[in-house]
Amino acid sequence: MNFLWVALGGAVGAMGRYAISLIPSKTTFPVLTLVTNIIGAVLIGFVVGIVSTREDISQNSVLFWKTGICGGFTTFSTFSLEAYRLFEDRLYMQGTLYAALSVVCCILGVFCGEKLALLLR
Repeated sequence: MNFLWVALGGAVGAMGRYAISLIPSKTTFPVLTLVTNIIGAVLIGFVVGIVSTREDISQNSVLFWKTGICGGFTTFSTFSLEAYRLFEDRLYMQGTLYAALSVVCCILGVFCGEKLALLLR
C-alpha cells in the first residue's frame, strides 16, 4: 500500500513539474527548473514542519506528500532537506561536502552517462 501512495503522489508531482515546464520563457538560463527546485524545497520543508508539529498525520500522508509529490516534482527537494539537516545538526563539513559532491558528481554523472550512451549507439 505504501508504494501506491508514493506512486499517486509521484504522478501528481511529475504533472506539476511538467506544467511548470510549459510556461513560456525567453531566456537560456534554466529559470523554470530553478523555480521548480525552489518550490520543491519550500514544499518539502513545509511538509516536514507540519509533520514535526502534529501527531495526527498518517505515514501514508507523509509518503504521498514528501516522497511522492516532492520526489516526483523534484528530487532536489530531498537533497535540499538532507543538506539542511546536516547544517542544522551543525555538521558543517559534512553538509558542505555533501552539497559540493552532489552538485559536482551529478553534473559529472550526466556527462559520463551521455558519453556512454554515445559510445553504445
